[in-house]
Amino acid sequence: MPEAVQERVPVDVAVGVLVERDAQGREGRFLLTSRPAGKVFAGYWEFPGGKLEAGETVEQALKRELQEELGITIGAAHPWKVELMDYPHARVRLHFCKVYEWTGEFEMRERQQMAWETLPVQQQPVLPGTIPVLQWFAAERGFVGGTHVG
Repeated sequence: MPEAVQERVPVDVAVGVLVERDAQGREGRFLLTSRPAGKVFAGYWEFPGGKLEAGETVEQALKRELQEELGITIGAAHPWKVELMDYPHARVRLHFCKVYEWTGEFEMRERQQMAWETLPVQQQPVLPGTIPVLQWFAAERGFVGGTHVG
């Protein structure tokens, strides 16, 4: 008989896709941060965010996480896409929100790094859950070619 497959319950994660816009409202560079030392996939580049706590909405979690990790206060979080990712350590449901407004100075409170990027992304390695977002950006922006180095 085949082994019973245990279904892993997804962990909900709010993800902030911080995007600069020009005077005409066109989207430009976006923010990536590295995963800090001591975490799974340390050193990989991703969009910042974190797990939802009990009773939190995606927007509440995103505001809390970006304040805790980056020291900024975001404006509205615009729900964009949801992606289910299976990692060796967890199954995660990533709730991607575009964010166009924030206040405060960026502080890397978890000793992570940050980089403002365009396509193709130069930072590497890129976290697997980040790659679909880069592909969505490419589709939206009419970008042809590889979305990231490596």
